[in-house]
Amino acid sequence: MHIDPRGPRFGAAITTLLLAAVLVTGSPWLLAVQTIVFSLGAFHSSPYVAVYRRYVRPRLGPPRELEDPRPPRFAQGVGLVFATVGLIGFAAGITPLALGATAVALLAAFLNAAFGFCLGCEMYLMIRRLQPGRTQ
Repeated sequence: MHIDPRGPRFGAAITTLLLAAVLVTGSPWLLAVQTIVFSLGAFHSSPYVAVYRRYVRPRLGPPRELEDPRPPRFAQGVGLVFATVGLIGFAAGITPLALGATAVALLAAFLNAAFGFCLGCEMYLMIRRLQPGRTQ
């Protein structure tokens, strides 16, 4: 089953706003919320994409093309790693680690939201190409 690529991009826009709020407020609770969203997106389906499907997609025309869900799911897993490191930083009182990990996740989300460049998706494709016997 393929997905509308605009859904993950919509999710990246919300993620960008939430992670920017984490950097502005220093709130570990907001980062915890985003960590849960990354976890759901990595292992099932992102709640942001569900919002897109329910409320945004019906107002748009059909997508020009569909995409494989594996790269965006992998990207959610990468976001989950950085958000978890950020939470560990907050819990350990290492604020630079917390904010640095959050900033990296924010940068990746912003690239996807603003330019349609999914850094985690590109990582997925690169890893697949490096595997013996794989071309994609």
